[in-house]
Amino acid sequence: MHIEEADFLLQSYRFDLPQEQVAQFPSEERGGSRLLIMPRSGELTLRHKNFCDLPDCLPEGALLIANNSRVLQARLLGTRSTGGKVEFLLLTPLPLVIERAKADKNGGLYAEAEGLVRSGGSIREGESFGFGAGIGVTVLESGPFGQRRVRLSWTGDLTAAFAATGHIPLPPYIKRPDAEDDLSRYQTVYSRQDKTGSVAAPTAGLHFTPSLRERLAAKGFEWAEVTLYVGYGTFSPVRSSDIRSHRMHREYIEIPEATALAIARAREEKRPVIAVGTTSLRTLEGVAELCGRVQPYTGWTDIFLYPGRPFRVADGLVTNFHLPESSLLMLVSAFAGRKRVLGAYAEAIANNYRFFSYGDAMLIR
Repeated sequence: MHIEEADFLLQSYRFDLPQEQVAQFPSEERGGSRLLIMPRSGELTLRHKNFCDLPDCLPEGALLIANNSRVLQARLLGTRSTGGKVEFLLLTPLPLVIERAKADKNGGLYAEAEGLVRSGGSIREGESFGFGAGIGVTVLESGPFGQRRVRLSWTGDLTAAFAATGHIPLPPYIKRPDAEDDLSRYQTVYSRQDKTGSVAAPTAGLHFTPSLRERLAAKGFEWAEVTLYVGYGTFSPVRSSDIRSHRMHREYIEIPEATALAIARAREEKRPVIAVGTTSLRTLEGVAELCGRVQPYTGWTDIFLYPGRPFRVADGLVTNFHLPESSLLMLVSAFAGRKRVLGAYAEAIANNYRFFSYGDAMLIR
């Protein structure tokens, strides 16, 4: 793939998107989205399909790798002692919070964590807030862009406490409060309860339905899973004019042995590996970069994939359409070429595709 200097410039990832094409709600029925088929190389011949057509569009014998993490109702709303409103968004993956938990003298639990704390007035270090369901937050240290190191305290089951009082943290470009329907529609059907902890959905997976999964299996497509606890950094803008200076956020990932073995088999049998979503792709490529190959792994990745970076594992990608100047658009551009991707986006816009988390999808193969 030919790389040029413009591939490293932030301004090269701008495109004009009509506001009405930013999806504010999911499709009427899960799986009812459109699907743009884009070849990864060669002539840029685009095909317009529906997501339910996916089994007929995948390369034969493909192994699909999906992210099974589950979105936590991580957004808490409370009141300060002054009477003002306060909002807390947990950023540390929930399993790590629970792993760090210590007992206090009153029989409760506490742990240090990272989060966003927002209020109408300035927030002092040492200030504490209550959020219902036994959850308390004390600010320990302030960081950049509203991030804080906090002491999180709770009683009983922390996952259940967040479910009882928290809200689904919809992305900032969805200009409405979360609703009851988001509890199910902003989760994949294959998300696992024991993998709860993401603050954003792995959105390419939102299009899959149980019946589509059955059709994929019937046609001989293999399915394996990884876990990446999606952090709020996925929405953080790239601020460096030269994108190579951007510091990527870290995310916590897990690759089980069964998935590593499935990838090794697919490689040996020369079957393509298709990542379902950029989070799955980051997980696979992050571990391959760290370890030289995909192997069982639990830990962090901060891999930043932009044009010129190699791909060691994935041959194809199912993905939604991403924000201008975002690290995810740069990842997709690294995978298939910036000019090709922007050309495909232009056609999607002209054909009134819906964009971002609740929008339509692409298959790059």
